[in-house]
Amino acid sequence: MKSITIKGQLRSETGKKSSRQLRSEGQVPGVIYGGAETIHFSASQLALRPAVYTNEFLLANIEVEGKGTFKAILKDLQFHKLSDKLTHVDFLELVEGKKVIANIPITFTGVSTGVKEGGRFVPKMTTIKVRTVPANLQESVAVDITDLKIGGNVRISDVVYDNAEIMHSPRIPVASVVTTRVLKQEANAGGAAASDDESAEGDAAEGATPAEG
Repeated sequence: MKSITIKGQLRSETGKKSSRQLRSEGQVPGVIYGGAETIHFSASQLALRPAVYTNEFLLANIEVEGKGTFKAILKDLQFHKLSDKLTHVDFLELVEGKKVIANIPITFTGVSTGVKEGGRFVPKMTTIKVRTVPANLQESVAVDITDLKIGGNVRISDVVYDNAEIMHSPRIPVASVVTTRVLKQEANAGGAAASDDESAEGDAAEGATPAEG
């Protein structure tokens, strides 16, 4: 699993006043929880950028001056309502053998049968929530869509993640292939043509001259 390093400073004070002061200095207050103790720290916006502005699932090695290095995963973010600047980060410390809940990105593999037939692929989920020990965390979970037909769905029950509990109902759809407008138009055109042919045959039958006896 990919990892990044974040360098931070231990916070000697907590609270709104201290947090406002840190933000005015370009620092972001944060917390690391889940381990032997809760660590309050701060880091620069720049140092946190690789962990925040990405769709990847990353392991963060947080080096807190005076406390050591903590292996953690990002759990929560807060942004300013107006400026959209990062205002707070929460990290969950990874402890060997202790189960954690994490959102793992989904990677769709293969080209579905339905897409080859003109359908449109529609992902319903981009991540899945799993509970497992840190050693079993992975960058992404692969979901094969090769056999997915038009009108069909891949569901949570089809997702394979070894040695982990998937925290979703098995019936929830993960992805589907839907009929496109072009296919609908072709189907409608085909139906109209068939109707015209039937009408023409009926007219021809009515206008035919009876055979002389």
